[in-house]
Amino acid sequence: MDVSLIYPHLPVIFAVLMGISILVYVILDGFDLGVGILFAVAPVEDRDRMIASIGPFWDANETWLVLAIGILLVAFPIAHGVILTALYLPVAVMLIGLIARGIAFEFRAKANADEKWLWNRVFFGGSLVTALAQGYMLGAYVLGLRGDMIGVQFGLVVALCLTATYAATGAAWLIYKTEGDLQKRAVGWMQRALLFTMIGMLAISLATPLASARIFDKWFSVPEIVFLAPLPLMAGFLFGFLFWQLAYLPDRNDRFSLVPFIAMTAILALGFAGLAYSFYPYVVPDRLTIYEASAAPESLIIILAGTLVVLPVIAGYSVFAYRVFGGKATELRYD
Repeated sequence: MDVSLIYPHLPVIFAVLMGISILVYVILDGFDLGVGILFAVAPVEDRDRMIASIGPFWDANETWLVLAIGILLVAFPIAHGVILTALYLPVAVMLIGLIARGIAFEFRAKANADEKWLWNRVFFGGSLVTALAQGYMLGAYVLGLRGDMIGVQFGLVVALCLTATYAATGAAWLIYKTEGDLQKRAVGWMQRALLFTMIGMLAISLATPLASARIFDKWFSVPEIVFLAPLPLMAGFLFGFLFWQLAYLPDRNDRFSLVPFIAMTAILALGFAGLAYSFYPYVVPDRLTIYEASAAPESLIIILAGTLVVLPVIAGYSVFAYRVFGGKATELRYD
């Protein structure tokens, strides 16, 4: 096979790989960030079980973020420079939050009862700061990385809404992984957080076409609008279904405890699909396409070979871990 035949398709291949990595990260690390955010309202006696529900997964979940940023750096180096230059401060804040979470997670395991409150707060603070920083970056990206007051204000609104989305995803995870009073509380937390999730998705949906005439045409031209319409309609249906389903949870036999998490995953995937459709083929909105920002084809071939080895390993390990540690979270023990 002539490898050069693949050259024209390499930017699209890497854009898809990066998109998948980002989406998987948002779903997987979204629920453990959400669990950390929910520390703010959780009773002290529930926090160990909340930690136990994410303990085997949280560190590996962040691998998908490393993969996504790595692909951006090596496959689209020009875009990497533009995006990280514009978002330098929120990226730094996000990294501080991730480091704080990791430190708190390990230190609270060794802390005595009198010191654990401190690490609980650090874990909550790190989770909150990380979610807010990621939400701000999403808002800034949607508006084309503009740094004026409108861009900052919109970034702050999306930051709050993405934080609520992570809280809703974390609550959905707790509904699946826990039982008893904690599971009942998680249902209430998810019902409240879903309202802000809806506001955030609506705000992004309204702002995206208004931020760019090109995107406006992609949304509202015929026949494009016909093919795009199922995305918001399905998202609206899923929100309605979730509110209806949560009213009947937890059920007696715990048969539907995984349904809220599956529904949240579908909502996030629909939102991501809408953004991907809107911005393609641009990797920096209305400034750089994936073709203009991509590395040399010869470099991309080498990187692709490595990615095709690394990606299945990461995915396989994730599936293995979730399978081995499936079921309800039990008492947290370190012996």
